[in-house]
Amino acid sequence: MAKKSKGNRNQIILECTEHKDSGMSGTSRYVTQKNRKNTPSRLELKKYNPILKRYTIHKEIK
Repeated sequence: MAKKSKGNRNQIILECTEHKDSGMSGTSRYVTQKNRKNTPSRLELKKYNPILKRYTIHKEIK
């Protein structure tokens, strides 16, 4: 079996910052990929939070 090479694309998790700070139960998370060569810093995207029923900022977590 061939050894899988380490690619430039990493799977990351985006977590809602507003929901985490509000103290409500549950959390809003999205799983996506990013190219670590092009974007070495952490991602911040506006995504829909179904619990808060609006678009919020989601930050990359480890």
